[in-house]
Amino acid sequence: MAIRNIIQVGDETLRKKSFPVTDFGEKTAQLLDDMKETLIKSEGVGLAAPQIGVLRRIFIVLIDDEYYECINPVIIKQSGKQIGEEGCLSVRGKYGTVERPMKITCSYFDRNGKARKTTVSGFTARAFCHEYDHLDGVLYIDKANDVKECK
Repeated sequence: MAIRNIIQVGDETLRKKSFPVTDFGEKTAQLLDDMKETLIKSEGVGLAAPQIGVLRRIFIVLIDDEYYECINPVIIKQSGKQIGEEGCLSVRGKYGTVERPMKITCSYFDRNGKARKTTVSGFTARAFCHEYDHLDGVLYIDKANDVKECK
């Protein structure tokens, strides 16, 4: 495993649309392992492959003891709304208020290529949506009502 460099806002890679994963082999498994190690080292909640310069439709979320690896995710259902503050490992030193769904259902593939589906709500739904946006080149600062400097 290796800790990867997290690219920052201004790097054009963050604004590009990611490509679907077609190979569920060792290279994808290694990428997922590296992403998890990078996320833990950065003390973040989620990380999308484009944030480490890899334009593939992969994100991970780690909240408390819940860990999700989502490959080629699709949000198939959403309901309710929540408004809350968000930050991003690729937009260091800032945070903003963003409206997100309260509950989502997401279909995706795991590292072995097995189809999965999960329904998450609250903060976990917020994290999924935030990371999902990265796969389409969207940052939370594009949706925030306000962006402030961290104190």
